[in-house]
Amino acid sequence: MLKTIAANFLGSSPRWYKQAIVALLALNVLAAYVLGPVATTWLILFEFIFTLAMALQCYPLQPGGLLALQAVLLGMVSPEAVYTEVVHGFPVILLLIFMVAGIHFLRDGLLFLFSGLLLRVRSQTALALVFCASGAFLSAFLDALTVLAVIISVAVGCYGLYHRVASAGKLDLDHDPRTGDDVVEFHHEDLERFRAFLRSLLMHAAVGTTLGGVCTMVGEPQNLLIAKVAGWDFAEFFHQMSPVTMPVLAIGFLTCVVVQHFRLFGYGEPMPEKARTVLEDHARTQAASRTDSDRLRLWVQGAVAVLLVLALAFHVAEVGLVGLLVIVLATTFCGITDEHRLGEAFTSALPFTALLVVFFVIVGAINQQNLFSPMVQWVLTLEGKQQAAAFYVANGVLSSISDNVFVASIYIGELQRLFTQGVLSREQFDLLAVAVNTGTNIPSIATPNGQAAFLFLLTSSVAPLVRLGYGRMCWMALPYLCTMAPMGLIALVYWR
Repeated sequence: MLKTIAANFLGSSPRWYKQAIVALLALNVLAAYVLGPVATTWLILFEFIFTLAMALQCYPLQPGGLLALQAVLLGMVSPEAVYTEVVHGFPVILLLIFMVAGIHFLRDGLLFLFSGLLLRVRSQTALALVFCASGAFLSAFLDALTVLAVIISVAVGCYGLYHRVASAGKLDLDHDPRTGDDVVEFHHEDLERFRAFLRSLLMHAAVGTTLGGVCTMVGEPQNLLIAKVAGWDFAEFFHQMSPVTMPVLAIGFLTCVVVQHFRLFGYGEPMPEKARTVLEDHARTQAASRTDSDRLRLWVQGAVAVLLVLALAFHVAEVGLVGLLVIVLATTFCGITDEHRLGEAFTSALPFTALLVVFFVIVGAINQQNLFSPMVQWVLTLEGKQQAAAFYVANGVLSSISDNVFVASIYIGELQRLFTQGVLSREQFDLLAVAVNTGTNIPSIATPNGQAAFLFLLTSSVAPLVRLGYGRMCWMALPYLCTMAPMGLIALVYWR
């Protein structure tokens, strides 16, 4: 019976990983009684980050969920506090449930568009810059998760197509694209190169969502919160942020070109010619066999995509509700009425939604134990530009190990209180609000758990396909971090 329990515990995960999780759970119980709740909460936080880092060994929901459950049982966070965090993050949950599913019903049109882009842009440096710039532009008006859902859908489609051909050349082969076991020998090297090629584009696009998301009030969830507290509309928010965000945007694009051209930090792998041939042949086959009904579906999906951009740009409703609108329109006019086909659209989003709720438990424990309060109080003792710089750095560090929305809400709440009490002038308040927004958005690319979009990419279906793990994401984000974060600090101190 013990052997059966051990075998079932965390399924097919490596034995050492199972033993590590059990040891950490036992350590937390000991720490709670010896070190106290604050130290134990720090311990659980870093253990949760460990489960994210091992996402390719085991999906973080199960081990992370055990840590979250233990945090509640040990009294680090109350169920009421967890519920408060979940309600606070409900717009993001709504977005994941409906928007990601909505993108599923636009995938034919998106695959058609981006596949054409992949095949027509021959320069790998230009292609990387196009993906980075596209991510930046779209994220300025859409949510970063929505943009990455689009790019992920395209990457999965392209990879699956090439993998089927690499598997003995059988387009209709029923195979598992997560492995290379059925790939014929002479395709193995090209498959690895194709994975590296897709990894580069995914990371360029992910960083692009950060570059664009920091610029506007609808780019990231915390931007809306900051804009509401500061009383800024769309144009005022862009104006206040632009002295910092525009130099960062420029240095981000420059970094993209440099790392791609010189093939640094895992970037720069060109698309293998065999993969290009497969995609070109598939594109020609699809064009030749496309019926009037297929063409109509592409036009419908294109029209719905335009409507999606307009609805989100003008913020006519919560992002998740706009996603529901996309589902209704795309399925209605594309003839999708089968319950099973509708259900397939939600399978990719719901595991991450559950993981995000688990993360809210950890965030609730951080909040209830006041882990970040000492740093907040220290920053508030400084003055002038020094205080703005400290806000930027502190927000960046805390967002890298926690959640940028949570960190931003703490700091902007403190600023609002001080401004209301007359401690801060309007000019100083605006400067510090800019520091909070840019600090939580730009340096937080250091780790996948810093931004929901990066965490979504790490735990998505494409990550194991292209071998994109936690460590590799941190390594590939490093050149952007080393250029964008200092540029943001310099711009904040000298140009804002």
